[in-house]
Amino acid sequence: MRQILVKSEHCLGCKSCELACAVAHSASKTLFQAISELTPPQKRIFVECNGEINLPLQCRQCIDAPCVDACMSGAMQFDLTTGLIQVDDQRCVGCMMCVMVCPFGAITEITATRRITKCDRCQELYYDPACVSACPTKALEFVEVETFAQRGRKTFLDQMKGVN
Repeated sequence: MRQILVKSEHCLGCKSCELACAVAHSASKTLFQAISELTPPQKRIFVECNGEINLPLQCRQCIDAPCVDACMSGAMQFDLTTGLIQVDDQRCVGCMMCVMVCPFGAITEITATRRITKCDRCQELYYDPACVSACPTKALEFVEVETFAQRGRKTFLDQMKGVN
């Protein structure tokens, strides 16, 4: 299964991914109209910076998901067909237990509804998630984990050859 993976050394911290995510999850699906919507669109990716490193964070779709275990209403569920953790808005009671147990801080509250939201990998799109498509430096990739790891090992080996 493909994952959204990050090459943090390429991230500029421009937050284009955050903006694209919010627009993709807006009612209008366009930036100009999304700005004036009554319910502001909610981003599901968060670019954090410690002064040296920029790191986009979103739901990692954990196999052993603490958010699913902590959800008292059963709104957070692991979908076997997609391999994603989905949120049932109708069942969410807004207790925020999932927010408290998420080790990545990737679940957030929709303040207008007192419900939660998280990355859904833009399931309604027929192409890469909006954050991946919007990244100008290609710091975000939607790729199989093994492919990403192989490229990383190859890059490391190529760098080691240049050192000798």
